Amino acid sequence: MKKILILSDSHGLLENDVLKYIEQADEVWHAGDWGSMEVFEQLEKTGKIIRGVYGNIDGGKLRTVLKEETVFVCDGVKIFMTHIGGYPGRYSMGIIDKLKLHHPHLFICGHSHILKIIQDKELQVLHINPGACGRHGFHIFRTMVRIEINEGKITKADVIELGRRTT
Repeated sequence: MKKILILSDSHGLLENDVLKYIEQADEVWHAGDWGSMEVFEQLEKTGKIIRGVYGNIDGGKLRTVLKEETVFVCDGVKIFMTHIGGYPGRYSMGIIDKLKLHHPHLFICGHSHILKIIQDKELQVLHINPGACGRHGFHIFRTMVRIEINEGKITKADVIELGRRTT
């Protein structure tokens, strides 16, 4: 069984409340808008497996170490991740074609700062947007998602609320 922490939109800051959950995870997946290379390096120093994509605010060095999108397999579950993806019924331009091309079990994106976990029954893919774990943006609550993957199945998905953005 793998414990995965999914986060997005850290916007240059990983606070202790986020780091506490990182310690409990086997892998950390970041769906873009890291905000700084320092956040990437901070995650690398944890010794966890780090997977991620760059977001629309990420420039320079982050774009040299990360891709705009990634497809990978974790314990038998195929994942497609990008920063700007939309959600079932309102996917961003080109995303449906990529979902049909890759046939992932799990589609992860960020960008909206709005937490969503939705099963797309038509494309047979679970969509997760973990919301935003950072303090910059228009969201009210800071959120992340923790999932467990066991033998090719997502067996658990928990929303982690980190409190109000303004605190």
